[in-house]
Amino acid sequence: MDELLKAINSMPAPKKKIHTVTIQGKTIEVSLQQSLDVQRHGIDAFLLKDGKLQMKPREKKHLKSSVLKKDKRGCHFYDGDPFWIEKIDNEGFTWQIESE
Repeated sequence: MDELLKAINSMPAPKKKIHTVTIQGKTIEVSLQQSLDVQRHGIDAFLLKDGKLQMKPREKKHLKSSVLKKDKRGCHFYDGDPFWIEKIDNEGFTWQIESE
């Protein structure tokens, strides 16, 4: 039993895992969380700034919503409910995206 304890005590300590990422041709050491973020988002979503790993800024997307407008030919609604179309005929309403 003493031999087993001596063998366990004489074992070297496990080495700590070093996480590295190659960005812009440079290999840098990062934390586990940063390594997981790079794997999740992809290498193209990050850049190297002042020796630190940073996410690229995202472009804001302008969403355009459709508007209900009167048109030459369009929908006629039951009790004014735009989700219950009664018929499609002249002088009705259509969903249109406004141009800038």
